[in-house]
Amino acid sequence: MEQSIDSNKKPEFAAGTDPAFIPLPGLAAPVATRKTEPESEAAPETDPETAPELDEAVAEVTEADADAVSDAEAEAEEAEDGPVFEISDRRGSIRVAREGVRFTLDDQEADFDWSEIGAVEMNPARFGRRFTVTVHLSSRRWFNAEVEAESRAQLKEWPAELDAVLDAYFEES
Repeated sequence: MEQSIDSNKKPEFAAGTDPAFIPLPGLAAPVATRKTEPESEAAPETDPETAPELDEAVAEVTEADADAVSDAEAEAEEAEDGPVFEISDRRGSIRVAREGVRFTLDDQEADFDWSEIGAVEMNPARFGRRFTVTVHLSSRRWFNAEVEAESRAQLKEWPAELDAVLDAYFEES
């Protein structure tokens, strides 16, 4: 066994051992945050001649916002037309609707559009109360999500409900 006694290499520190180590050139160490000065409580002075113009501009902006909100509500109502399958438990949820399939687990979401889905598979647990939905993409990848039912009776209802929604939206190519 050979072992070098004197090494020409200096030990390299990684970020895990030396928090001040910056591996790439051009990166800078974090700068201490600057304390902000308290804002003055005095109202800004406005010119009385421009005040009506500002009021008109504000009114136009609020009207545009109101129109955008009403358009968004109309789109949401249109999206809710048709069957929707939505189940959830304390951590995750599965939603199948006109837009496609959405899996949610804690704070993570995965959305699948109907154009990219190759197949949808469901698997109610034989023992227990877990309901698993697997989405197979046309790119030979698959993703699944599990939801726990409150009762075995509820678990037995979910496959029929999901079949009805899949029949409405999913087209086999």
